[in-house]
Amino acid sequence: MSAPLLGRPRDTELLIMSVNVRRDLGVLAVRAADRWSALRNHVAAMLRAEQPTVLAVQEALPTQARAIRAALGPAYGSIGHGRRPGPRGEGCPVFYDRERLELLDGWQRALSDRPEVPGSIAWTSVLPRVVVGARFRDRRCGVEFTLLNTHLDAFSPWARRRQAAEVHAAAVAAGTPVVVTGDLNAAEGSAPWRALTADGALRDTWRVADTRATPAWGTFAHYRTPRVGRRIDAILASAEVHVVRAGIDPRQHGGGWPSDHLPVQALVDLAPPAPGPLGEGA
Repeated sequence: MSAPLLGRPRDTELLIMSVNVRRDLGVLAVRAADRWSALRNHVAAMLRAEQPTVLAVQEALPTQARAIRAALGPAYGSIGHGRRPGPRGEGCPVFYDRERLELLDGWQRALSDRPEVPGSIAWTSVLPRVVVGARFRDRRCGVEFTLLNTHLDAFSPWARRRQAAEVHAAAVAAGTPVVVTGDLNAAEGSAPWRALTADGALRDTWRVADTRATPAWGTFAHYRTPRVGRRIDAILASAEVHVVRAGIDPRQHGGGWPSDHLPVQALVDLAPPAPGPLGEGA
C-alpha cells in the first residue's frame, strides 16, 4: 500500500483531498483505463492509503458515490447528490470523517440564476453545474469551517467565470473559515481563478503552503505519465486556514491511476495560534 502523499495529519491538522473521479462511461468506455470496473479498485486503494479527513469529488454518478463511501468505510458520512432533478446524473459529493468532524449544515445549489431549481442552467452553460456546501465543526479544536465543492463548466468561458463568481459569493457569505475544492476546467491565472480569489477572499493552497510535497504537476494527466503543467483542479482557502503542506498525487494506486485527473491535496490547520509567553499571539 502506498504511503500517504503528505503524511498523516498531526494534532489539529486536517487532510483535504479533491479529485475528479471520471464519470462511469458504461459501454462507451472503449479504453480499459476509462472503465469504472477498474477505476473503482484504484480509487479504493488510494483512499486506503490516504484516509482523508474530507474528500471532495467531482463527476461522480450515484453508483460511484456509493462505491466511494463504501471504500472509505462506516466512519464516513457524505453530502451532495446528482445535479439533475430526481436527483440524477453527475454530482460533487463531499465525504467526511464523522469521528473528527461534526456536520452542522449542508446544502446543494445549482450554479445558475435559479440556484434553488435542481438542474437549472444559465450563462451559456449547456449542462447543469452545482456547488455543494458543508459546514463542519472540528471536534478536536472546536473551530467551525465551511467547505464548498464544485465542478465548473467544461465548454463555456463565460459560464465558468459566472459560476466561479457565485462560488466566491458563497465563500464570502459563509461567515467561517472556508475551503473551496473543485475541477475548475481552467488554468491558474484564468478568469475563473481570478473570480474565486477576488478581494483576497480565497488563496490558492498550492501557493501559500509552508511546503509542497510534489512538483506542480498538470492535473489533467489523462492516464499518462504526469508532467509539470496546467493545474485545473484546485483547493483554495480563506486566510484563516493555515496550509501546512500541499501536493498533487502523480502515483498509481493498486496497479493503475484512479482517474484521468490527478488528486490534489492540502494538509491544513484551523486551530488558532498558541498564545505567546505574555498571552499575545505567537
